[in-house]
Amino acid sequence: MEADFKKKIDHILSKFSRNRDNLIPILQEVQQEFGYLPEESMQSIADFLHLSSSTVYNVATFYTQFKLVPSGKRIIRVCRGTACHVRGGDRILREAEKKLGIKPGETTDDWEYTLETVACIGACALAPTMTVDNETHGQMTTKKVAEVFDGREEKGQSDR
Repeated sequence: MEADFKKKIDHILSKFSRNRDNLIPILQEVQQEFGYLPEESMQSIADFLHLSSSTVYNVATFYTQFKLVPSGKRIIRVCRGTACHVRGGDRILREAEKKLGIKPGETTDDWEYTLETVACIGACALAPTMTVDNETHGQMTTKKVAEVFDGREEKGQSDR
């Protein structure tokens, strides 16, 4: 294990008691630090909490918030909720897939973008919606998706 990596993990673990109830908060903090859960970190967490590595892995894979592989620098989330679905969310997802050349759950080869779908963004009045990092883009059209990725989003124009 790389010295810097081990130092970071040890620092995170030092904030917690060895109580197994700390498993999820530890996983959250490790992911916050690295952007995902490196395999080596899960073994360190298991050792620290006196749990089996399979227990830590099972928890990490049960919750969708945890990532086992690095994500791109920018996270694109397309809403699949009811309001977005009836207002053309599938078209938005297809356009994002086309522009990025990836499917949901994948990351572009240059590690710039990761595409995800979510059950609801919580902005139903703006449906269909997508987020780029934590910025919500509402009333999306295929043209607006292209503009977002081309870096020149123009408000008020629509292809509906």
